[in-house]
Amino acid sequence: MTWSLLARDPRSGEFGVAIATRFFALGALAPRVEAGVGALSSQALINPMLALRGMERLRAGEAPQAILDALIAADAGREARQFHILGPDGAIAQHTGAACVPWCGAVRAKDVSVAGNMLAGPGVVADTLAAFLAADHLPMALRLIHAMEAGEAAGGDARGKQSAALMVASRDPYPDLDLRVDDHPDPLAELRRLHAVAQERFVPFRSFLAGADHPGVFDRAVIAAALEARATE
Repeated sequence: MTWSLLARDPRSGEFGVAIATRFFALGALAPRVEAGVGALSSQALINPMLALRGMERLRAGEAPQAILDALIAADAGREARQFHILGPDGAIAQHTGAACVPWCGAVRAKDVSVAGNMLAGPGVVADTLAAFLAADHLPMALRLIHAMEAGEAAGGDARGKQSAALMVASRDPYPDLDLRVDDHPDPLAELRRLHAVAQERFVPFRSFLAGADHPGVFDRAVIAAALEARATE
């Protein structure tokens, strides 16, 4: 019912995840990303605990394949699950259970993992991967959206469209950008629109927020000047 894309930029260390589905608000349950830690998605007959526990173990320094093996072995519903993980060094682990609904499967390249189930066909994940690899001139968020649009053009979720989500993280424990379209007739188009809106004020404002190793900027005059300058660009 879903396909998702996990990616890492080896030059900047930035991580991103994008997901689309014919299901309500999947962005609240399936994808996770954290700067310096990795990205993952738990989908198919979703077990949200896989995502939560997977991020905990990535944070503790475990390898993606070891994490996946341990969590899937302990999950009684493993054959109905799909789960993939991208670690801080680009290592990838993928699982598609035997009871996932066709078409289901996963593809990968260096620093990129794409997995999906209940799709129109294998072209969905293949075209998503190819489009991402070909768009290395784009910023991470736009590159993810562009790739997911290619997967949609290849047929996407066999049942149709409903929700999509995008998360990007580069420095802090919380994302730089976290966009969700929970219920929309064209969620990827809406995701692209929200991304454009975010550039107007949210993205410059986000750059001033505190992180784990820095206090952020709290001079309102500095923040206001930056927002005004952005508005006149």
